Parts: sequence; structure tokens; C-alpha cells
Amino acid sequence: MKSTTRVVVIGGGIAGCSTLYHLTQEGWSDVVLVERDELTSGTTWHSAAQVTNFGMNQTMIGLKSHSIALYQDLANDPDYPINYHHGDGGIRLANTQAQMDGYAHFRSVAKGMDVEFEIIDAEECARRHPLISTDNLLGGLWDPMDGDIDPAQLCQALARRARKAGAEIYRNTPVTGLTQHKDHSWTVHTEKGDIDCEIVVNACGYRVNEVASMMGVQHPVTSMEHQYFLTEEIPAIKEAGHRMPLLRCPISDYYCRQEKNGLLVGFYEQDCKTWGMDGIDPKFVNALCPDDLDRVTDVLEGAFARMPALMETGIHTVVNGPITYTIDGAPLVGPIPNKRNAFCIIGLRAGIGEGGGHGWLLAQQIVHGTACYDTWCIDPRRFTGHANVELTALKAIEDYQNEFRFHFPHEHRPAGRPAKTTPLTPILASEGAEFTVVNGWERMDYIKPAPDFKETHGYSFNETFDVVAAEVKAVQTGVGLTEVNGFNRFELSGADLRLFLDRMFCGKITAKAGRVGLGYLLNHQGNVKGEATIANLPDGRVWYGSAAASEYHDMDWLTQNIAEDEDVQIRSLTNAHTILVLAGPKARAVLSEVSRADWSAEAFPWLSVRNAFIGFAPAVVMSVSFSGELAYEIHVPNAQLYAAYLALRKAGERHGLTLFGARAVDSMRMEKGYRHWKADLITEFDPIESGLDRFVHFDKGEFIGRQAVKARVKTGPRRKFVTLTLDCTHAPAQPGDSVLQGGRVVGTVTSADWGHRTAKSIAMAFVTPDLSGNVEVEVIGKPVSATLTEPCLYDPQNVRPRS
Repeated sequence: MKSTTRVVVIGGGIAGCSTLYHLTQEGWSDVVLVERDELTSGTTWHSAAQVTNFGMNQTMIGLKSHSIALYQDLANDPDYPINYHHGDGGIRLANTQAQMDGYAHFRSVAKGMDVEFEIIDAEECARRHPLISTDNLLGGLWDPMDGDIDPAQLCQALARRARKAGAEIYRNTPVTGLTQHKDHSWTVHTEKGDIDCEIVVNACGYRVNEVASMMGVQHPVTSMEHQYFLTEEIPAIKEAGHRMPLLRCPISDYYCRQEKNGLLVGFYEQDCKTWGMDGIDPKFVNALCPDDLDRVTDVLEGAFARMPALMETGIHTVVNGPITYTIDGAPLVGPIPNKRNAFCIIGLRAGIGEGGGHGWLLAQQIVHGTACYDTWCIDPRRFTGHANVELTALKAIEDYQNEFRFHFPHEHRPAGRPAKTTPLTPILASEGAEFTVVNGWERMDYIKPAPDFKETHGYSFNETFDVVAAEVKAVQTGVGLTEVNGFNRFELSGADLRLFLDRMFCGKITAKAGRVGLGYLLNHQGNVKGEATIANLPDGRVWYGSAAASEYHDMDWLTQNIAEDEDVQIRSLTNAHTILVLAGPKARAVLSEVSRADWSAEAFPWLSVRNAFIGFAPAVVMSVSFSGELAYEIHVPNAQLYAAYLALRKAGERHGLTLFGARAVDSMRMEKGYRHWKADLITEFDPIESGLDRFVHFDKGEFIGRQAVKARVKTGPRRKFVTLTLDCTHAPAQPGDSVLQGGRVVGTVTSADWGHRTAKSIAMAFVTPDLSGNVEVEVIGKPVSATLTEPCLYDPQNVRPRS
């Protein structure tokens, strides 16, 4: 066994084998995989092994398409062919129009990745799958590439190719400990000796937290028991002359696929069960949980109603084994938060179908620092301090119970809430607030007009349209107050701070005391890594502010880029403070009544920052605006937050102050052309392509990504960022919807909303760089006319925030 290598991958299931293979494909052959038992002896061996192209966003579709192409290549390898039923087709059923609308949206999302789905009616569903009934069925989504694969053969094929490329695999080699050294390298301790390496990858399936504990971390991953059974032969299948399509049924919470001349039928019962919460037997290898078909009786009845043939056949085999879940159902693939040279590929509940793509994207991150797609939707750092295993279990149960029921826009399910709150959360709830969730924080979404107000979730405009319109109007004409909790806030200090910031940002960031500047951080490939404000407080403190979701992401990026000889310190205040936003033309009048400072435009102009008191509550106040109106961000320590809120509410009474929520903010920011991180700002494009030219200053000296951006400017843009207005009043576009010209996909929507001040349906999108003329945007699957327009549709001279 090697004593030194570049990468050690821990775990020999689909996650580990795929990562190892793809590392060799990226040019790294000095890599090792260690497995405590035999390859595929965990969840992989009992996987139902379905391979679909369906995904909730383009990154997921892209990695699944890679899996399908890779598996086809492996299946066709004349030296080591594997069993892969490719292209049997699959149907996702629906019995409501809202579900069908969702399928129309996902079809549009897939189209942008060169993947073709088809919307079919109930009769066509039955024609393609003759075993199903059309009772209580509206239609479905057809995936022509759906299929299934032999999981053990797949992993062995990947391992074989990795070995041929120089990788080594050590079976029956349990890891007993991990030690990280001062230079961030690792020693992997095993029962057969130690291996020194640069990088460690946790690919340990349901034993993920056994290895995580050796690093001193815990991952939000837990396991659920999952049952399926194999039937005896079904004559209709044998006589059909073709393989049955795969079936996924949100109506009755089951799926099925052909297995020989019978069916494999799996269940997502409501009476579901977590597994391994109190530890896992070391001898649980190639093992299963006890059968418990009584638990799936209700689901089985629905399956019988949909497929009467199941009532006429016997059960051949029952399988009940653990599968892993995360808080939001998507896996954790990428850097481990707060660690150096440590990665994970875990929480793969659909590991076989997606594993080829996950290993592909992880290998790119390890070797190049980033992947060809923006991988935030699977990044381990998208969860922060609230993400413990207990919360994960609650969300896993909820997700399991809704396996085939996708989230509608603005839908936040109740399990595991509230995870993060402020002293104002119950106060705002008593005022009628409905909450959205941002990185676990309960953030005010809108104020319900009545206690019994209910929103109908779907893809069309609904009951909240007029509610949000009224909130926007109140801010535009008077004054509004909202809470922005969880905003990422770091206090920076040190003798080398200015040199450090100059290197981190691609533009010139003001160092003037009392002023705030906006800038962008790039990765080493020159693409957009982050967006942040730098606030230079008059007392010498410097605050770095960014999106709530970026807390771990930005801390890792900043700390990893501090040079060894640099004097720079970073202290997080993210969870210690909360922002109250006061916005509207009367905002100055309200602020002047609760603070003795001079808040005139001359004394405190736009992009200013100062220390102040709101009543008696200490605060840092910034004159910045995400709404496009005169506005103040009031950063208050949480201990004094309620006091500051009461003072502002009291002062606002005679000015007609009202509350407004995140949906009103989103509508207003769209009208101003302001971006959202990880929606409109992603690592797939550089700042020029992203329309941020004015924030890039090549003449200021070296900064991260400078040479890469300069080189790309010479070769021309891959995409350009645009704003569109849509000729559509019944529904907004959604992120991922396709932009069309002449029936051809020319771009993808990143953000969209109705602008209540401009009375326009607005979308932002990345499109082909030469795009001009008339275009269309697919809204709920149907093309609507759209017009390219200027980024800022409201107050383009920015007069109102400066007033």
C-alpha cells in the first residue's frame, strides 16, 4: 500500500468510484481509494438504480446527462460491458394542473441543456405504459432517456478504468483516523498503515459522519429506510414486446420499473422511518433492514389502483435498505466548510443515477478549483450553523413523504422550522407576517391582509399579487420597514487589510472613512465568485457584507486567500446583528425622529455609513438601497433589535409607516437591475459577460482572476447578461426558463418577477452574445413575446436614493 499520494478517497460506493475515475480523467493519476470492506457494500449494492435526466435546475440536468453518456460508454465497452437499460423512457404522473404546469417549466429548463422532455396527456401515458389506469390522472412528463443500470457492475467498471489510468484501490482497509498538518495536508490512518496526502475526500455513504467526526465536523446527512419489492412474472410485460417505461407517481407515492419480466416497485410511505441516528453497527455490511410491508399498506393500495396487474402477481423479494438524505434533498458535493484540502460527495439519495455526474463535477473542483457548471445547488457550504443531524432528520422525513412532489415557487414546507430567528420573529408574526426561509432564517415575505389568508402555490400570479403591490406602493410613496436577517457581516482588520482587499476585488474599493463601496470577487478562472459591500466605518472598523447564504462560502474564500505573511484578521458578526431597512421618500423624516444625528442628504449622502443610536439602541447605519428608493440599512446588535424596532415603529406612526417583505424587495430590485448572488451572479461567467464592466479595473494592478479575464476578453464573450420585458400578465417567468429566437434556445432566465412600479413583467437572462431583435421567453412552457431592454427600468438616473 502506498504511504504517500495526492488524493485519498474514502468510500467504495458509486460516489467514491466515480470521484476516483474522474480524477484520473482530469489528469491526476496519483490517487487512492480506500474502502472498509468490499466495493459497493453500502447503499450502492441494493440501489433501485434508476437513471433519469430529470432535474430541478440546469446543473442537476447537466450532471445527469453526463452520467447517462458515461454509462452508455461503459455499457458499450467491448472489453468490460455492463448491463444498462438505456432509453426505456419514463413518465412522471400528475393529477393536478399545478403539477402539469411544473412539468412544463421543467421541460423548458431541460431544453436549455439540450435535453428534450415531452408533456403527454393521460391517454398517452396509458398508451406508453399499458399497465396503468387513467383514473384520477391528468397527464405526465416523458423522459425518453430514462433507464436503469446494474449498480455493482457500474462501480466495478469505473474502478477498472481508474486502475488502468494509474489509480489504486485498497479494499478491506478501514480508516481509523485523520490528522491534518500545519501545511493543510493530511494523514489518513488505516488498519493497514498510514497514507500521507494533500487532499481527503469523504465519500462514505451512510457512514459519512463516522469519518466526519475524525475531521472534527458533522455533516447534515441522515438515512431513511426505503423499501421496494420485486414481483413474480407479469404476463402482460412478457407479451408486450418492449420494455415498460419507468413510472414515478406523486399521486400514490411509488415508482416502478421493469425487472426481468416482472416489476420493481418502490414506496415512499407517509409512515416512514429514519435509520442509524444512534449509530451504525460496524458489521452492517452488504446488509438490509428487516422487512416492514405493513408500513407501506396505504401506498400499496394506491399502486394497486394505478396498476391493477400488481394485484394479480406475487412478491418475489423484499428489499429494505438505508438511503441518505440532506436538509433539502440535494447532495453535498464540494469543499467541506471551514476545512482546507477536504472535500465530500455525500447525501446522494439518487446516487446511481446521478453519481457519474457528481464525481465529474467534484473532480473538476478538486483539480481546477471550480467546475464547468455553477455547483452552488450541491455545495456543502449552502448550509451553515443551523444544519445539524436532528434538523436533517425532520427535513428528510418530510422530503421522503413528498419524494415526487416538487416545490412550487415560494413554497416552504413546515418541517424543521423555525431554525433561525431573531427577537423580532414572533413580533412580526403577530403583525401578520408570512415568512420565507433564507439560509435557515425566518425572513418576512409579506404581510397577510387577514389572519386566515392562504396562498395558492403554483406558477401563475396568485392571491399575493395585490398584497405585494400594496407594499411596493407604500414604500414608493411613503415609508416602509422590513427586517433583513442573516445578512453576512464580517469585521476585517489588520495592517495589510487594504492590500488584501485590493487583491480580492476586481474593482477599486473605496478606503475613505464613512463611505460604502460595492465590488465583485472573481475566482482564478476569472469568473464571478462573489459580490460584497465594503463599509469603512468612521471609527476605523471595516465591514464586509454579502448575501445571507454566502456565510461559509465567503469566509472560506477570504481566509484561504490570506497570504502567510499578511496581517489580516476576519471576525464574523453575521449571527450577532440584524438589519432593519427603512425605505421610501419619508424614511429620512422617520430616522430623524429617532436619532439626534443630522440625516440630511448633505450630511449623510448616498453610500455613507456612520455609527448612531436608534432611540437608545446602538447601530451602524448605511445609506444604501436595494429597492431603488431613499433607504437606510440599520445594523443593530440582536440584543437591542426589539428596542430599535419599537423606536422606529413609534416614530413612523405619524408618517404612515407600514411593513413590507422580501417579495416586495425582489420586485423592486428587478426594476433596478440589481442582481442576486447564485441566481444572476454565477461562476460560469466572467464579470464582462455578466454586465459588470464598470466594476472591473484592469489598471489598478493584480487581482485574483485578472489575467484570466483579460485573456477571455480577447477571445470574445460566451454569453451576455440582459434584461427582458415580457408581454405576459398571467404569470412570471421562472429561473431556468428558456429564451427562444426562431424556435431555437438562445438563453436562460436567471431571475424574473413583476415590477409593480413599472407595471412590467421583467426577466434577467444569460443569452448568446450576438442576440438582438425579437425574442420569446417560455412561461409555463408556452412562448411569450419579450423585448430586450435597459437593465434599469425604474429611475435610471438613481435620483430617488440620493434625494
